[in-house]
Amino acid sequence: MAVYLPPGWPTGVHPPGSEGFERTAVAWLLDVVPPDYRLHGVLQRHPIALATLARRHLAACVEGARQGYRTARTELGDVLPVSGVDAVLAAYRSEGHRLVTAASAADLVERALRGKEFTPPLHEAPGPPGQPERPERPGQQERPGQQELQEQPKREKQQPRQPTPVKQQPVKQQQSAGQQQPAKQQQKKATATAAPAKQRRKQAVS
Repeated sequence: MAVYLPPGWPTGVHPPGSEGFERTAVAWLLDVVPPDYRLHGVLQRHPIALATLARRHLAACVEGARQGYRTARTELGDVLPVSGVDAVLAAYRSEGHRLVTAASAADLVERALRGKEFTPPLHEAPGPPGQPERPERPGQQERPGQQELQEQPKREKQQPRQPTPVKQQPVKQQQSAGQQQPAKQQQKKATATAAPAKQRRKQAVS
């Protein structure tokens, strides 16, 4: 069965746990550190110590390259032509990329020497057509306030609206108006009956 190697694993280093892993790891680490590191036998006897020193050394080199790139125009603008400064910046970019790649690889080798097992990332398989990509879990609670918003219209339908109270003042006016109408009718009848009586009196006198 093939052993999984994470992205950025250095070329030439055998997979972790295989024969020759530590030997190839030490050889690669010695190539990414200053040559004087080879003078210390303890680093070759203990690959984990060599990997730790290599990781810190490369991290410092990356930080130095970044700082140099940020200040290149200020430090070299008055002594180099514009084309020379641009070439220096291009060199910083190229070496910076190499150093970042080496620092990441040294970190992977150190973790493998410490017993770290690398596994491929798990990707969720797509579900059958017609199903949502993220089904709801059983017992999943609704968002706060969602249930209240759904129940509010139902509560409004269940509660009947109270009729608006009728004002009494217009009713009184209608009643008073209704009472005045019979009085006027009676007055008209009285005048109508009084007129023939007056005519009779005049005829009698004549």
